Amino acid sequence: MTITQPDLSVFETLESEVRSYCRGWPTVFDRAQGSRMYDEDGHEYLDFFAGAGSLNYGHNNPVLKRALIDYIERDGVTHGLDMSTTAKRAFLESFQNTILRPRDLPYKVMFPGPTGTNAVEAALKLARKVKGRESIVSFTNAFHGMSLGSLAVTGNAFKRAGAGIPLVHGTPMPFDNYLDGQTPDFIWFERLLEDSGSGLNTPAAVIVETVQGEGGINVARAEWLRQLAEVCKRWDMLLIVDDIQMGCGRTGGFFSFEEAGIVPDIVTVSKSISGYGLPFALTLFKPELDIWEPGEHNGTFRGNNPAFVTAAAALDAYWADGQMEKQTLARGEQVEQALKAIRAEHPEATAEYRGRGLVWGLEFNDKDRAGKVAKRAFELGLLIETSGPESEVVKLLPALTITPEELDEGLRTLARAVRETA
Repeated sequence: MTITQPDLSVFETLESEVRSYCRGWPTVFDRAQGSRMYDEDGHEYLDFFAGAGSLNYGHNNPVLKRALIDYIERDGVTHGLDMSTTAKRAFLESFQNTILRPRDLPYKVMFPGPTGTNAVEAALKLARKVKGRESIVSFTNAFHGMSLGSLAVTGNAFKRAGAGIPLVHGTPMPFDNYLDGQTPDFIWFERLLEDSGSGLNTPAAVIVETVQGEGGINVARAEWLRQLAEVCKRWDMLLIVDDIQMGCGRTGGFFSFEEAGIVPDIVTVSKSISGYGLPFALTLFKPELDIWEPGEHNGTFRGNNPAFVTAAAALDAYWADGQMEKQTLARGEQVEQALKAIRAEHPEATAEYRGRGLVWGLEFNDKDRAGKVAKRAFELGLLIETSGPESEVVKLLPALTITPEELDEGLRTLARAVRETA
């Protein structure tokens, strides 16, 4: 693919140096549909990024777009704070009937603000309020958001350093297989809890991702998650599952913790809950934890009604019959086989591949190689990002609605990019 030099001058002169994704994909995108994006010069890109997991149903999904256009054209409420609206009622009813009741999940629903870090901040705040304790336990290589409370339970040193102040009341513990299976699970954690001289204040809660996306596609085993839930129960700590990127079907089930058979006390959801890329987040919790006073946690943009509309449409269209989960798992097997073949072709360069559903990572021994592969993939018309503490993992995050043919096309492009960066 021949790429002409785009005019990036206004971005480079006016926009802050903090911009990141645009540096890896130096073009000006103009439109998108399904799993394809197009720049202003008409070049086509296959999207294995999906808005960092915010576009599980693809770009401008026609079912969701129709619902949104109809709502806007009839002058439906756009901004509603936490007022009751018909759009919010339709979403809550769909969420209850399609997601919560079939899974026998008793959660109350809180609208904390439009982003994932809003949901995490609310979860941490509620856990501390319920338990009357300050400490939160998180895990190595975790990522939970960019606001101060979320950063305090995030592992990445670069992101933590951006806070500019000490990040306190958070204690990291080893994630599943962090110690290469040489130490029994949770032995260190429980020893600290048992020992009054350990220096660990009894935590209010533990926050965990079942699959660490930004941390390098680190997949927690179902048995590890079940053990974690038992530790939390034994020591009177709340279990918070951050399902912001891995929820909404990314790993197969609507919630990523379903496979483990656990019921977290608190769950954070964002990214693809709106279905259309519109900002929207939820904090879910067991009813007995709902001790908020009215207005104790609020925000101007809690009531993004267009997002309620597309969210309800997504639930009704994709989660009423159980087919989405089966399709995602089938597509995941397709990805796994392709990564297995790449690994076999380049055993000296690739460390391993890992994932669940439609989130996968390919780790390279040369930590700079992943970035080179992503750059070459962009030149070949494929959008992929890297993850991991040293960006050593190529991360695959295609839309759940991607066709087998599109998936195969992207995987072949990835294989070529790996080959051509040897």
